[in-house]
Amino acid sequence: MPSHRKPRTRIGTTAPALGVTTAALASVSLLAQSADAAPAGPKPSIEEVQKKVDDLYRQADLATQKYDAAKEATATQRAKADALLDQVAAGTAKLNDTRRVIGSYAAAQYRDGGATPTMTLLFSDDPQAFFDQNQLMGRLSDEQQKTLSSFETQRAENAKKRAEASRSLAALTTSQQTLQAGKQDVQTKLAAARTLLSTLTAQEKARLAAIEKKKQDEAKRKAAELAAQQAAAAKRKQAPPAGHAPSSPSSPSAPATTKAAKALAFARAQMGKPYVWGATGPASYDCSGLTQAAWKAAGVDLPRTTWDQVKVGTRVATADLQPGDLVFFYDDISHVGMYIGNGMMIHAPHSGAYVREESIYYMPIYGSVRPA
Repeated sequence: MPSHRKPRTRIGTTAPALGVTTAALASVSLLAQSADAAPAGPKPSIEEVQKKVDDLYRQADLATQKYDAAKEATATQRAKADALLDQVAAGTAKLNDTRRVIGSYAAAQYRDGGATPTMTLLFSDDPQAFFDQNQLMGRLSDEQQKTLSSFETQRAENAKKRAEASRSLAALTTSQQTLQAGKQDVQTKLAAARTLLSTLTAQEKARLAAIEKKKQDEAKRKAAELAAQQAAAAKRKQAPPAGHAPSSPSSPSAPATTKAAKALAFARAQMGKPYVWGATGPASYDCSGLTQAAWKAAGVDLPRTTWDQVKVGTRVATADLQPGDLVFFYDDISHVGMYIGNGMMIHAPHSGAYVREESIYYMPIYGSVRPA
């Protein structure tokens, strides 16, 4: 909010300012010498760098979801403000039409007998006062009385709409400020990650890549275990008890399976496209933008953010995941991917990466849902 403090009077202090500047320069020089003399802190290990980079990307993911929510809120608030402003404009036009009709009554009275008290009251700031004076109401016809009553009602309604539009515009300003702050937060986190990575030597980058590969291999191993468990469970489910014929799949699940297949086909078609925070396609996506677009292609409308998508559909256990299900990650639910089977998913990972397949165990799982 703008400050309402009285601005301080500026006083010319040219000579003292020069003295302060000189002292400040001397202080900076001493600090620089102290910094040179002090031993440099220990350089972080590659493992610490990797952990820090991963944490920055996760924080950027979280900031991206906040940005997405603010962007959606801003669009909603803008639409509401525009609709209210349109209503105010329409109400003002209608009010002016009624005012012209009242003017014609006043003009007629003037032609018949000059500026009467009735005409004066017609153009007063408080037409309601006109109605309170019963001795003058007899001078107006029923139609004129109805027009005046309508004018007063319209004016009150229009004033109410104007006040509502003002509040809506103020809320829009707040949403825009939140949006800008969210954008800055994402950019700050990503810049910090890039800066940290840029300090590594070629040898350190190779070691970092080896650590990353080890992490991915472990995640793939866990995915293979889940795939084996799911295959065994499916086999047990298909095997009929002794003396019973195999059961046929139930028909109610067919529509959901068809929708999931469409969503999955869409997600596969986006493989290789870049992650861009705040993006919803078609050239790039963030994590929730991808899942939203994929299920929209299947005829299912999902909310914009991970925090809202996790509330849609049916919660499912990791062991019961089916292709098309959404898997959410971290305690703050800042990331999401689409399950494709065998413990793997398609997701938009983070800035600098592309839509790709990855083990669902690459990140800590929060929970999963089946949208349809």
